[in-house]
Amino acid sequence: MPDAKFVLGAKEIPKGANLTVNIELPKLYNTPTQLPIHVIRGKKEGPVVFISAAIHGDELNGIEIIRRLRKLNILKKIKGTILLVPIVNVYGIMTLSRYLPDRRDLNRSFPGTPKGSLASRVAKIFFDEVVRKCDLGIDLHTASIHKSNLPQVRTNIDNEYAFSLAKAFGAPVVLHSELRDGSLRAVAQDEGIPILLYEAGEALRFDETSIRIGVHGIINVLRENGMLPKVAKKRDRKNPIATRNSQWIRSSESGMLRTIKALGDTVRKDEIIAFIDEPLGDNSFELRAPYDGVIIGKSEIPLVQEGDAIFHIAKLRNLEIAENKIEYFNENSIELSEFFELNNEDIIE
Repeated sequence: MPDAKFVLGAKEIPKGANLTVNIELPKLYNTPTQLPIHVIRGKKEGPVVFISAAIHGDELNGIEIIRRLRKLNILKKIKGTILLVPIVNVYGIMTLSRYLPDRRDLNRSFPGTPKGSLASRVAKIFFDEVVRKCDLGIDLHTASIHKSNLPQVRTNIDNEYAFSLAKAFGAPVVLHSELRDGSLRAVAQDEGIPILLYEAGEALRFDETSIRIGVHGIINVLRENGMLPKVAKKRDRKNPIATRNSQWIRSSESGMLRTIKALGDTVRKDEIIAFIDEPLGDNSFELRAPYDGVIIGKSEIPLVQEGDAIFHIAKLRNLEIAENKIEYFNENSIELSEFFELNNEDIIE
């Protein structure tokens, strides 16, 4: 999408601009509310990309990822335009809630309508003012409350363009994720706008590794998309684990959860991954892996009820390859020095 003229919130954004535009949102009782959007527009034309966080108000990692991203000198080299929206659900974050005051999930309310519920109205404003003006989106999430996610990118891997960017991101896992009605990704895909969904860490917590991978991953995507210069000295990069199938494993009993496996661990079919112990009795029940895979999500609460989701396991065909890839990512965690390099000029025009 050429960006010879770019307008946001009825304001024309000149080339070379780095500014904040506040979009009016529905008032909360008598309190005015706005959606702040940071706009970085390069001097040269190129794609328009949005990076959003906190569509769920209790998912905080993405806010910090965008805060750190804005400080990088390398963004002065941007071609095209990036729209940074650190808090989409400005209502939910006030109460550290996943939802809006009308108890609706914003990520099930797209594309929205100006005459609908509060969630629907916010979805409509965000989709029209931001998403529809872009060629690509990167949406930042964490696991839901009391769960944690291994850093992973979810997208439509049948879309060659989206899949190449997902691999370039540099998270350990790329997961083909089915679309859900009313989700941002589903509605954007219908309009030809691919979305990369980055899932990492847990709600209401900062996870330093997840944040660093997120910042570095966004820069990798912008480079792969031709919006930032290439690196002069390329590091060896291992392709992530890519899989189409995953499943949440649920508890067959109620009791105290005693996990054997952690995030990022590979598991073999029928291997014991946890025990569920009776808190007032002597019985202990085994929880086994239903197939070969890698743990990409898990519950963080030791108390479980029958039917609770405990482990999210991505199904894999070759565990040996997967183990090597996970080991590579563990050994090559993002070091702080790499972020200093993003502020240097170690790049090729």
